[in-house]
Amino acid sequence: MFENLSHLALQQYWWVIVSLLGSLLVFLLFVQGGQTLIYRLGKNETERTLLVNSLGRKWEFTFTTLVTFGGAFFASFPLFYSTSFGGAYWVWMLILFAFVVQAVSYEYRSKPGNLLGHRTYEIFLFLNGALGTVLLGAAVSTFFTGSQFSVNENNFSQWETATHGLEAAFNIQNLSLGLAVFFLSRVLALLYFFKNVSNAAIIERAKKQMVYDSIPFLVFFLAFVTMLLLQQGFAVNPTTGMVSMEPYKYLHNLIQMPVVAGIFILGVLMVLLGIIRTVTCFKTCSDKGIWLTGIGTVLTVFSLFMLAGFNNTAFYPSTFNLQNSLTIQNSSSSHYTLTAMSYVSLFVPIVLAYIAYTWRAINKTKMTTEELNDEGHIY
Repeated sequence: MFENLSHLALQQYWWVIVSLLGSLLVFLLFVQGGQTLIYRLGKNETERTLLVNSLGRKWEFTFTTLVTFGGAFFASFPLFYSTSFGGAYWVWMLILFAFVVQAVSYEYRSKPGNLLGHRTYEIFLFLNGALGTVLLGAAVSTFFTGSQFSVNENNFSQWETATHGLEAAFNIQNLSLGLAVFFLSRVLALLYFFKNVSNAAIIERAKKQMVYDSIPFLVFFLAFVTMLLLQQGFAVNPTTGMVSMEPYKYLHNLIQMPVVAGIFILGVLMVLLGIIRTVTCFKTCSDKGIWLTGIGTVLTVFSLFMLAGFNNTAFYPSTFNLQNSLTIQNSSSSHYTLTAMSYVSLFVPIVLAYIAYTWRAINKTKMTTEELNDEGHIY
């Protein structure tokens, strides 16, 4: 089946797979967002433990998706992996550090004889939530703004700045998306707490917090989208492979790919509707907002990946040398490798079904403070 597809078709197929994994990862970052809210919503040790354990049931989903996303990118587009992870290593090392301290914190926060105390590990969780979201958002934004790297004829890549990727965090467009992801993760976390936590005091604080996080999210996301649609983009000549700057490239991509435009508009509307329904409730807020805004998040991020990689666009542009920019054609694995991997990808629906089943089983009832006393394992 897959072996009969052209190399380009397989490359496009795997860009879709990678984009879907990246979109699911952004949704699952609600765990990171929730970790930055532990002290905003929890005013005593019991409430904070309740919040940590609510998130602790899901943190492995995020971590596993991050690893799967990175693994799929490495296997399908190895030149991107070696260029970005091998060159912009300070950014990726900070992200890795943030996720390592998260795993340590959930494991040791409530261990008997914990010498560091709960607060130390809660600070680690905050760092993971802040660094992980902002840096991942900034890294994805470089798909549109470009990076300072070169690639020679032997596909050996080299980073051309001494900061090795940290400069991405100081680009206003990258920072706008990073902060948008940060505040979106907090919004999703609040919606998750509505769904998963049964504590009147926490829910009341969460209602107020929704306003404080929704407004900056909308501001930073609107700023990013405005800059994206008005900027010059990195266009690829389909015949020669030459890369050139095209005014309003990503706006053109949106117009020339109406299906992607429809997904983007639907996703944004779903995100907004989920937020508005929660912000405007006065007494009892619906606990279904996480699904409306969550699915909207996946659709919106997926459409952004499509804008970056399809319609003759360089998905990882080099601002050092335009002709060194990476496309899905010049950075992918061989036809044989992509074919073999495509058969493996047929198991993805089974994995997603398992995740959905375990998610539902874990979240059958909302968490209460009484339940903490009955559980054998407390984070």
